[in-house]
Amino acid sequence: MSSFLCSSLVLFPHPNFNSRLSGSSRRTTSQLLVVKAASSINNNGDDNVDSSVTRLISFLGKGGSGKTTSSVFAAQHYAMAGLSTCLVLQGQDRTAECLLNCKIVSSPVLCSDNLSVVRLETTKMLLEPLNQLKQADSRLNLTQGVLEGVVGEELGVLPGMDSIFSALAVVRLLGLFGKWARNNHHKDKFDIIIYDGISTEETLRMIGANSKARLYLKYLRSMAEKTDLGRLAGPSLLRLFDNAMGISEKSSQLNGTLSTEIWDSLEQILERGSSTFSQPYQCGCFLVMNPNISMSMSSALRYWGCAIQAGTQVSGAFAVATPHLDVESVEKMKKDFSPLSFAFIPNLSMGSPQDWNAIMPKSTAKGARDLLSLPAGQKHSMVPSINFDTAGKSVTLLMPGFEKSEIKLYQYRGGSELLVEAGDQRRVIFLPPEMQGKVGGAKFIERSLVITIR
Repeated sequence: MSSFLCSSLVLFPHPNFNSRLSGSSRRTTSQLLVVKAASSINNNGDDNVDSSVTRLISFLGKGGSGKTTSSVFAAQHYAMAGLSTCLVLQGQDRTAECLLNCKIVSSPVLCSDNLSVVRLETTKMLLEPLNQLKQADSRLNLTQGVLEGVVGEELGVLPGMDSIFSALAVVRLLGLFGKWARNNHHKDKFDIIIYDGISTEETLRMIGANSKARLYLKYLRSMAEKTDLGRLAGPSLLRLFDNAMGISEKSSQLNGTLSTEIWDSLEQILERGSSTFSQPYQCGCFLVMNPNISMSMSSALRYWGCAIQAGTQVSGAFAVATPHLDVESVEKMKKDFSPLSFAFIPNLSMGSPQDWNAIMPKSTAKGARDLLSLPAGQKHSMVPSINFDTAGKSVTLLMPGFEKSEIKLYQYRGGSELLVEAGDQRRVIFLPPEMQGKVGGAKFIERSLVITIR
């Protein structure tokens, strides 16, 4: 198997960088950080990753631990490095507006050089897909005018809709969802998307949504193709959905797209999305914590394990710099989160807008900026989240933040799959052919669960 050296955002400081920050805001090429685009090299030395890929960055931690502060800091870091950056906020918290001194609305607005900001509001996001469905229905006449009578402005937000629409908004910005996303992606093309969700749990749901949705799609397709009701209603509903969202390449042809082609296109989109969130050079998750609150650090450790369960990897850990933090406490934090790279985010005042040109060159910001700029592959080369020992017939799963009693194991399909349940997340592990069999036992060794196969 080819080995990959994935460098996502290698940033080299230009000698005139400090003078640029303290001087005029006018930007020239010679004053920017030199940015090396994402690349991946296999054993033959071939570059095989699209350097134009948009990278998603998110922060995981307990409420009040500094997620929004870290998101704003990261957005400023990448924007000042010359990368087109979009900070995506969900919820009505006004912290980011204060830190940026910028009014944030429901469509992307340029807040400063290279930095756009947007606030996701589900009430407004309901309207566009509904209007697209109405337009498709007017062409196909499937609901015989019933859909046209739905007034979108009357519809309120139901529980669960925030997560669904925020996920759609993010994948659209990443350019992952059919023609509907591709059109928007070309219009608002960003190098970096910083996502600050309502909660860490919702962010993890979004990250794992594509891989989980593939299983739902599999069973839904089976019902549509093998039941009388599915064969009757399925093709019309699929055609309406495809014509509105542009999922298949033939969506512009009213009757030219077969149901099988639409199902296959949906599967490909979800597979691409699942791959995006699992690759460190495309999706970077960082832990964040308040070092003065033990529960904040304990929660961050737990979220590390939950992120692995959701199908992504954690790129590093941040703590908000606070006064009177002793050396012993710092060393303990680094040990608890080893082998993750660790840095401190500057402690920012919430009472007034920040002077980012003064904050970024300071030594207190250097460690955090270095961590955000590390090659993605380097941050994951120490301990893989899963390791197969075919000779010893064992599987080692990195599961920080969990105890053995919290983990449940299941097996299906003749022992070819291992289902792991922990942290309100389930993930399926496909065993290599030479290791397939029944679970013989499991034990914890240094935050990892070692499973033996008989």
